[in-house]
Amino acid sequence: MNWKRELEGVLVGARQAASHAGQEPPVFKKKLLFDIASRIAKKAKWLVAENHKDLRRAKECGLSSAMIDRLTLNEGRVRAMAAGVRAVARLKDPIGRVQARWTRPNGLRLQKVTVPLGVILMIYESRPNVTVECAALCLKSSNVAVLRGGREAMASNRALVSIFKESLKRYGLSPFHVNLVTTTDYAALDFLLAQEGRIDLVIPRGGEKLIRRVVEKSRVPVIKHYQGICHVYVDKKADLKKAVAITLNAKLQRPGVCNAMETLLVHQSITGKFLPIVGDLLRKGGCEVRGDSVTCHLIPWAKRAKAADFGHEFLEKILAVRVVKDLEEAIRHIETYGSHHTDAIVTQDKNAAKIFQTKVDSSSVMVNASTRFSDGFEYGFGAEIGISTDKIHARGPMGLEGLTSYKYIVEGNGHIRS
Repeated sequence: MNWKRELEGVLVGARQAASHAGQEPPVFKKKLLFDIASRIAKKAKWLVAENHKDLRRAKECGLSSAMIDRLTLNEGRVRAMAAGVRAVARLKDPIGRVQARWTRPNGLRLQKVTVPLGVILMIYESRPNVTVECAALCLKSSNVAVLRGGREAMASNRALVSIFKESLKRYGLSPFHVNLVTTTDYAALDFLLAQEGRIDLVIPRGGEKLIRRVVEKSRVPVIKHYQGICHVYVDKKADLKKAVAITLNAKLQRPGVCNAMETLLVHQSITGKFLPIVGDLLRKGGCEVRGDSVTCHLIPWAKRAKAADFGHEFLEKILAVRVVKDLEEAIRHIETYGSHHTDAIVTQDKNAAKIFQTKVDSSSVMVNASTRFSDGFEYGFGAEIGISTDKIHARGPMGLEGLTSYKYIVEGNGHIRS
């Protein structure tokens, strides 16, 4: 199998690169990343042209509008990718940081020091920006990236990884610090997921089907979230102008991503003022509304929601709407149907906001802000390598800190244990 030879070479090279990682000084890594960002920006037109090859194939294969949106590069998105790399470059270096130090009564001196995780396998679909974000974050955190993008983005990913390798060569580093898996054979993915001891962490980014398959097959620890079923609850004491703006942004600004709102919850006392206004604007934005009986009465063109519409990740311009009697019912709805990704409350009532923050068990809880801010770049991480709804190791948007572990440095003076 040709792909097996390819992957063996990648894994051997990646492991060797990981063994030397963490030795480069912060200034060196910063210069490397600025060089990469400059190359991406200068080659924007070429990158867009390479991306057009993928887009043509994607349309011929009938990919969904959400997938095509995630796949698409234009010069603006390329500039944003370069800006993201620069933002990562400017971040404080996470490696070698002393998290704590203390001395035991017997004189032993201890330090808890951050270290890289090692070799990170990224599995993702459609999104060329993930290639850049992951590679940049791995370089900054002295980890090695093994990138397994989808076949639909192969031309884009090849072009982007070639830019990283140009900079790695210029700075005298192994090209195996950033690796692209070029085979799309499913057996190759299963092979990679079995590489316990050679790969240290797997991060899948994509649809629920892909992520569940990775979790089922992997013998390597997995950071993941299955779905982004995000809610916005408009409270009885909401500023309705803010509520309208947040609703439209959370649903329509980019509906095909995991932090877009899928369900709108509205307090029963404000439905008459709020729903007709926001419904009209959603309709102008091309959004289909699926609501309960009260919603359909106030938004006559809305469709009656089915039970399955609540707790469904549409990833397109479709919104489920439900009227609730109070804050507690809204929280119960989120607990029942949510995915612990991102949920928001719009209210001027500080006590209601505090209750929502405390009781909603999601990786990001927003107060008077759009769910679309649940993102590593928006949180100041420079970029994100993934989002986790788990509670172990990392949770929420995952940046540099999530790509580190730690070790204990213990210093004695001939100490022996009695």
